[in-house]
Amino acid sequence: MKITELRIHQIFRISVILKGIDALIEIAGGVLFFLISKQAVLHWVNVLTRQELVSDPRDMIANAVLHAAQQLSGSAQDFYAFYLVSHGLIKLVMVAGLLREKLLAYPFSLAAMAGFIAYQLYRYSYTHAIGLIVLTVFDLIVMALIWHEWRLLRRHLPLD
Repeated sequence: MKITELRIHQIFRISVILKGIDALIEIAGGVLFFLISKQAVLHWVNVLTRQELVSDPRDMIANAVLHAAQQLSGSAQDFYAFYLVSHGLIKLVMVAGLLREKLLAYPFSLAAMAGFIAYQLYRYSYTHAIGLIVLTVFDLIVMALIWHEWRLLRRHLPLD
């Protein structure tokens, strides 16, 4: 079965839209981190993980999230807020440019995503969180799609 250029383009658009949704969620999460106290974060994490931990007290994800919330300091909360907002804004600019087929958005997006991947792998070396690997694989696929679309776009540009 051969994948057509139209299908690749559709997959590209869907993956970029997913990145845009992720960017909006990151920005909202970062703003919330700026606005709410550590106690409020801990309260909501307790509320959100309570049922899962009652049914399975050894749930790795729920325990990891709860532990992270318990260890959250003021400076760490400020860092996460800044990181989420800045990361989300960069992705939002990237997504807007890609969906509008702005030529400069393609190399910018590739460079930004390479930076994100480098940071994710750096964090993985400390946390060994499998989610970082999953995110990195998704980012690599999106990068391949961006590269492919950029090549096609440049090929179809009129020569000046």
